[in-house]
Amino acid sequence: MTRTSRLVVPLRVLLAAVFVTLVGAQVAVLPAVFGRMAEQSPDLDPLRWPLLALTIVVLACVQVVLVCAWRLLAMVRDDQIFSERSRGWVDLILGAVAVAWTLVLVACVLVAAAEGLSGIAALLLVVLLVGAAVGLLMVVLRALLGQATALRSDMDEVI
Repeated sequence: MTRTSRLVVPLRVLLAAVFVTLVGAQVAVLPAVFGRMAEQSPDLDPLRWPLLALTIVVLACVQVVLVCAWRLLAMVRDDQIFSERSRGWVDLILGAVAVAWTLVLVACVLVAAAEGLSGIAALLLVVLLVGAAVGLLMVVLRALLGQATALRSDMDEVI
């Protein structure tokens, strides 16, 4: 068993824990947080439900990324990561990141329009920057996966 294969199980446990935590946040924590936000900032009261919906969908995008990572880990374990199938999972990750980034942009615009440049708007701007970095990193990793897959198939033909 390689070192990489030994990491698959702990990573899957971690992914499952994050997934369950996100579900808990979507169901129990976020409605309470946005309710408190509406009470403390009357300017944001009309945005309570739209922002809650956007946040739940953004977290659902994160859950899609977790499921894709789960599938990619299975491919690593089975030594099938350098195949065309893996590209589909990476493309799904890129799509989920793009949707989440767009929704955070919408939330940032809504908050900035309602409150001006506030702490929440600044936090959303930071999330936008991090999301852009993650998206661009995934594009680079997708290109590297494509190159590695091509090299692997070339080596399989030679052997």
